[in-house]
Amino acid sequence: MTARKIIIDTDPGQDDAVALLLALASPDELEVLGITCVAGNVPLSLTQKNARMICEVAGRSDVPVLAGCDAPLARPLVTAEHVHGKTGLDGPELWEPQLPLTDGHAVDFIIHNLRRHAPGSVTLCPLGPLTNIATAFKKAPDIIDRVQEIVLMGGAYFEVGNVTPAAEFNIYVDPEAAETVFTSGVPLVVMPLDVTHKALATRPRVAAIRALDTRAGHFTADMLDFFERFDVAKYGSEGGPLHDPCVIAHLLQPDLFSGRHVNVQVETGSELTLGMTVADWWGVTDHAPNAMFMGDVDADGFFALITDRLARL
Repeated sequence: MTARKIIIDTDPGQDDAVALLLALASPDELEVLGITCVAGNVPLSLTQKNARMICEVAGRSDVPVLAGCDAPLARPLVTAEHVHGKTGLDGPELWEPQLPLTDGHAVDFIIHNLRRHAPGSVTLCPLGPLTNIATAFKKAPDIIDRVQEIVLMGGAYFEVGNVTPAAEFNIYVDPEAAETVFTSGVPLVVMPLDVTHKALATRPRVAAIRALDTRAGHFTADMLDFFERFDVAKYGSEGGPLHDPCVIAHLLQPDLFSGRHVNVQVETGSELTLGMTVADWWGVTDHAPNAMFMGDVDADGFFALITDRLARL
């Protein structure tokens, strides 16, 4: 089987880090062309640094890491240190990565790779705000039809918001970018909060990862021990939700997820509901479906996959 070519666009973030480790541990199925970084959970200076650390944990110095947009298309940056800590990866002991940042801008890297590979052969995997992707689409509209698929984490429907009553963080930070992506015509698979809040890193699941007794296992468990505190306090859940790894898990084992192909629109005008993903789950409009919006996940299978792949690092 030929490995699927992907570009991971990310703002690490503990859950982003697990997603990256899952992808980097799966070279038979996923060829990671590069990791493009965007401002989101923490500023760009930290997201690009965190991505390089994660590559070192995975022993994958072959993967280029590029810095991209440091602010949303049209709004001031909103970050989430209250969730992820001041570094974005609070929990484990961190270091100054030796892996250098690859020269160039993430947006240009996305454009170049979509042009140099066969049409329909590269999947984009955004794990944070969609600023880099939207900027690439605006700068080079010819690449839009060359994208195989976009599999992203963002939005919500029944769960609604985690940063405002109406909006999920990734979409809220740059709703104009999200609108550009959702109206692009590229096939979309979306992992909203409704799915990711079912993928809880409970104590037994984290213990299984720590029991791998590897660098990657300890690093991940230390991150998740820190990461859970916010959601446990906020929602009374049994652990922190692993939002972003759902994107990579879907590429590796799509039967873990189920959902509906529905119309999704992004609110960009209302102060009250800015960044809301308005999903026509029940088909009450005549708007054409534009996204596979996931609704459920086999959480045990999901964590079995993560633990199995981390054991390979």
